[in-house]
Amino acid sequence: MRKLLAITIIYYYICCYSIKPTSAIVQLKSPSTSFLDTPAKFSARINSSGICGALVVADPLDACSSLVNNAFNFNRNIKFALIVRGNCTFLEKVRIAQLAGFDGAILFDDQAHENLISMIGNPKGIWIPAVFVSNEAGETLMKHARGEDGECCIISSLTETSWNVLIISFISLLVIVSVLAVFVSVRVYWRNRNRSRNLVGEKLVELLPCSTFNATHISGYMEKTCAICLQDFKDGDSLKILPCQHKFHANCVGSWLTKWSKSCPVCKYDLKTEVAY
Repeated sequence: MRKLLAITIIYYYICCYSIKPTSAIVQLKSPSTSFLDTPAKFSARINSSGICGALVVADPLDACSSLVNNAFNFNRNIKFALIVRGNCTFLEKVRIAQLAGFDGAILFDDQAHENLISMIGNPKGIWIPAVFVSNEAGETLMKHARGEDGECCIISSLTETSWNVLIISFISLLVIVSVLAVFVSVRVYWRNRNRSRNLVGEKLVELLPCSTFNATHISGYMEKTCAICLQDFKDGDSLKILPCQHKFHANCVGSWLTKWSKSCPVCKYDLKTEVAY
């Protein structure tokens, strides 16, 4: 029970604190437009205040080779590279944009898809943020990219992330509590059932007649061996006699009736039909 509780607590904290933002917002200053995006799994995280800078269309647009329009040639504080999907991996594109001096990368889909995808890769050596937007958003950004300070911002969707964390944590907590409740209920049920069965068995054993084995008075039809432990009776052994007249060691039949069955281990006679308890 303690182990299950410890696992439950650990799982709850993992659910609460391991969730990372799954979406952000790209804002274009002129015209004032916002686009939903998904941050890359391998890139730097976008802080709560977001980041704004100049938007530069990558040359070549797919950024699968060194960029001609190197960011160091732009007299701007922060520069974002706008890159189209395709021809090489997301990680390669972001790494090339980073080597070209850009402070962030906005990648857009090369085709019109309904859902945004997650960009995955090895985060080693990547220190700039990167996000993925739809084809429609990318086309709009490309039309209005002028390379001006503050014209484009990437803002972390903290409100959405907070609600996601809250909802997932609440659902996880409900599941955990439900599992614990079921576990406790089943355990209590079986404990009570076993206790009840043991009390019935103990009552049956108490009501059974008892005798002491004496080899000199044994009849030709009397058992000489306990059918439960398979040991021969010895003089002085305490025996219990069942209503079906089968005899067993008192300890053996006591354990049998309390832990295993309420029937005779030899003939399966049901003791509950004869003994009132």
